[in-house]
Amino acid sequence: MENQKRVQVVRHFSESFKQEKVREIERNLTTVVEVSKVYGVTRAAVYKWLYKYSVHRKKQIRQIIEPMSDTRKIQEMEQKIKELERLVGQKQILLEFREKQIEIAEEMYKIDIKKKLGTSLSNVLGSIDKSIPGK
Repeated sequence: MENQKRVQVVRHFSESFKQEKVREIERNLTTVVEVSKVYGVTRAAVYKWLYKYSVHRKKQIRQIIEPMSDTRKIQEMEQKIKELERLVGQKQILLEFREKQIEIAEEMYKIDIKKKLGTSLSNVLGSIDKSIPGK
């Protein structure tokens, strides 16, 4: 078998290219991992670019770089929380409405419906139907 040597390509990236990629990372348009994969550079090299060219680094501001998927997951969870809060609010309104209906029915038919809820619901409904004039 013939020894196949792996050809190592030496690439040089311009300063402007590195600065552009650092700005994209800072604006969360891309991630270190994505830059590393797309351009075939080690993550360590991309972090060196960040250290050298980052505006935040020069101001001594610590930037936390998180994957875009985490950001999307957080946004999706926040949307889900809003939707669930909306549903809980609707259910609360419905419960209060039903409570008021029961109070009105108790006054109207002179029956303690809340007490009778311990018995089967059909018995309660049957006694209400019997107390309605014309039924």
